[in-house]
Amino acid sequence: MTNRPNTPFLDSVAGPADIRRMNDTAIANLADDVRAEVISAVSETGGHLGSSLGVVELTTAIHAVFDTPRDKVIFDVGHQCYPHKVLTGRRDRIRTLRQEGGLSGFTKRAESEYDPFGAAHSSTSISAALGFTVGRDMGMPTGDAIAVIGDGSISAGMAYEALNNAGSEGRRLFVILNDNEMSIAPPVGAMSKYLSGLYASPMGELHKMAEGFESALPGPLRDHARRARNLVTGMQTGGSGTLFEELGFSYVGPIDGHDMSQLLPVLRAARTRATGPVLIHVCTTKGKGYAPAEDSADCGHGVSKFDVVTGAQAKSKPNAPSYTKVFGSALTTEAQLDPSIVAVSAAMPSGTGVDIMGARFANRVFDVGIAEQHGVTFAAGMAASGLKPFCAIYSTFLQRGYDQVVHDVALQNLPVRFAIDRAGLVGADGPTHAGAFDIGFMTALPNMTVMAAGDELELMHMVRTAAAYDEGPIAFRYPRGEGVGIDLPGRGELIEIGKGRIVQEGTDVAILSFGAHLSECRKAAEALAAQGVSATIADARFAKPLDHALIRQLLRHHKALITVEQGSRGGFGAMVLHDLANDGLLDGRCQVRTMTLPDRYIDHASPDAMYADAGLTAVDIAATAMQAAGVDVKRVGEVAD
Repeated sequence: MTNRPNTPFLDSVAGPADIRRMNDTAIANLADDVRAEVISAVSETGGHLGSSLGVVELTTAIHAVFDTPRDKVIFDVGHQCYPHKVLTGRRDRIRTLRQEGGLSGFTKRAESEYDPFGAAHSSTSISAALGFTVGRDMGMPTGDAIAVIGDGSISAGMAYEALNNAGSEGRRLFVILNDNEMSIAPPVGAMSKYLSGLYASPMGELHKMAEGFESALPGPLRDHARRARNLVTGMQTGGSGTLFEELGFSYVGPIDGHDMSQLLPVLRAARTRATGPVLIHVCTTKGKGYAPAEDSADCGHGVSKFDVVTGAQAKSKPNAPSYTKVFGSALTTEAQLDPSIVAVSAAMPSGTGVDIMGARFANRVFDVGIAEQHGVTFAAGMAASGLKPFCAIYSTFLQRGYDQVVHDVALQNLPVRFAIDRAGLVGADGPTHAGAFDIGFMTALPNMTVMAAGDELELMHMVRTAAAYDEGPIAFRYPRGEGVGIDLPGRGELIEIGKGRIVQEGTDVAILSFGAHLSECRKAAEALAAQGVSATIADARFAKPLDHALIRQLLRHHKALITVEQGSRGGFGAMVLHDLANDGLLDGRCQVRTMTLPDRYIDHASPDAMYADAGLTAVDIAATAMQAAGVDVKRVGEVAD
């Protein structure tokens, strides 16, 4: 167990009201205590360390200046909210962070009145803050709204839409741009260059404050600050202002986000004087104050448990390569053989494995930033040009680009290859990151082919199959984490489109698996065998097109047919039921059951615990099969590891 830090200032704080009674020196000391507490807690739980350390002073200052919880602080993404949780009455539970039954790793409305808006996907904060602002102006019992958004998140189109709307509304609203020049991967595009230019301007060490705010500074600095702001906005020549001012915002900054002597007066001045929308540009360092995080390549973005003194993370030795690594390696193999293969990622090149291809073929891998909508249509354009794009996006983030999948890809029957990582339940990140819905929303689309890998070898086959498939869009899904430990060849094999496979022959019940729950189905078959029930296991491989012959074969020769998938209702099982019902095949002696995720969101825990909560363990599968087959047994045996 990590030794708890000495935190006398934090010990005196039960909530933000106590911070507002402190003087500025004590507030700065409090921030130091919060940083120590966050480092200590995350060393025990793991989590998003770097982003939280980067906003310690900013978070402390916001709660010192604004009247939370009446004033609404909305953290974009929410993965930087650990200091916020420590300061808002949840310090006693901070070591339950991301653990089963414990605090969420993101903001969550059900958890605290200080979390007015839940988030785990990016670029939603300004839209939500404007909603609270309109509510305030229409008499709702809420105060000011403060959106805290990173330089990576503000690159997404939704953030621009909100800025444009908020600027045209002209209502009193605060947007704090947390510019650390590093999102999950280095932010890309014109916005990053624009912000970097502001940060690196010759007068960057001075307060660059919007017109009307300079008077908040001490006299000797006032003229310097006005000149510095002019360098940023171009106002000295009568030209246009910053992009943010063009959108209708008063622009304040950049200021040092780790210096309380800048943060507190600027926030106080903004709160006192603002009549319309204000954007405060704050420059921070991700991982600030903890050398192992500051010095790591990703600034300690996501860490496992670690030793506070050395920063060394506790990582179990993997038994098999991760699905993500298998995908990245297989894609690189195909790219080596076919120069028309390209890859697209939305700010997650390492998370999706396309960085492996990027290391070999840098000019054929494109990271579009946090812009899934653009990424999908960008891939569609490349497909229309004759290239073979692989669009690698987590299931939970592909939801953000769904209109583009429908309108720009499927409708035009363009051969975009969708590599859908993090399919199924993902553990500590919880329901916001669960890949629950892609089976249903992809199979609903005409022209779309949908596959799921039962193991890492099947994933290799699907990468090669997708590379060779030019008749239209094709998608394949696979989970987070390690494979099952199968020996892998140098290259995958081609799979016949729409054809599944028999994994194990039996006589009594049939288990038809779609995707990575195949290993759990094998355990269920073992449990059934222990009860004297013989099970066939089939790997569907395809949800669309279905293997009609395989399904009918299973139906004819078994007492029960159980479909199993790591997805929500309305997915693979629904496709099978629809297919059988239309042919009148649900009226025979074979009983059909579908096993999916339940119609509710499942709270964060280990993946095994989440699947147990979902009723999708091997024991659950075996029990469902036996009940459907009418087998009279007293219990279903536990499955041996």
